[in-house]
Amino acid sequence: MHFEREHDFAGSVEQVAMLMSDDGFQSVLDLPDLARPDVVAHDVDGTVHHLRLRYEYIGQLDPIAQKVVGGRKITWVQDLRIDAATGIGTLGFTADGVGGRADGSATVTISATGDASCRRVIDGDFRIKIPLVGGKAEKAIVPGLARRLDVEAEAVAAELAR
Repeated sequence: MHFEREHDFAGSVEQVAMLMSDDGFQSVLDLPDLARPDVVAHDVDGTVHHLRLRYEYIGQLDPIAQKVVGGRKITWVQDLRIDAATGIGTLGFTADGVGGRADGSATVTISATGDASCRRVIDGDFRIKIPLVGGKAEKAIVPGLARRLDVEAEAVAAELAR
């Protein structure tokens, strides 16, 4: 299922990219229905930043999802690679323990809109490859994903305002 989020910031492309890929900032960010993430990897190579986080879903599940999950924890790895100089990157999601049947990928583009402002666009797709329930599950999950991207954007904007 396709998703797209657009956010405007009072900050530079580099500032937004740096906050998005800052393990200290992201690891204390409270997102709806998620435990705070564990930092799996964080590295910088020149202007390219890589941040890999593991999240656990702690929200309520509908009965169909509960049957699919079967009492297991729902965790996934989120992988961000972004060039802080250009604002171009990728964002990926891979669910743990389902053999590649639930994943997503998106492009991240941060573009200057003025001397000290920019717009971030995250454009991607999330897929659940489970017959009969995959499409319904995608429709239930993607709005939460979009909401969490919005909450993260609000936190980035608040941090830039400090």
